[in-house]
Amino acid sequence: MLSDKIIKVIATGFGSGLVPFAPGTVGTIIGIPLYLILSKLPWIVYFALAVGTVWIACIISHKAERLFGRKDPPMIVIDEITGFLWTMFLVNPTVTHVFSGFVLFRLFDVLKVFPAGYLQKRLPGGYGIVADDVVAGMYSNVALLLLIKLWGI
Repeated sequence: MLSDKIIKVIATGFGSGLVPFAPGTVGTIIGIPLYLILSKLPWIVYFALAVGTVWIACIISHKAERLFGRKDPPMIVIDEITGFLWTMFLVNPTVTHVFSGFVLFRLFDVLKVFPAGYLQKRLPGGYGIVADDVVAGMYSNVALLLLIKLWGI
């Protein structure tokens, strides 16, 4: 069983979620090095790890929400890290792609395009915390892949 301290460290993206301004943005930045490491793997392994990350993020977020004593507290950023991994699925790790993926993910995460906001409000605990970011990541991934294919970014 993980200690409360380890849960907080993981949930806050090694403390990145504790910054006073835009913790979700800072948490997304923490996802970049993880993506760069995973991008070297075959797509099926990346996909399996991304799915596994959703599962882990749900568990950690659920426990962290209880530790912080608030519903979906902003300092939990493991959901942004997970969402960013979905944004970058099947995308080559270039500076332009990473930057574009980052911007698109933050945009979709803030806009909460259906069903993201609905899932965030309706699903309990860690599921609601993580689901909207996974949806935002999937929308961002489709948008990014279209930008790459149609405009050659």
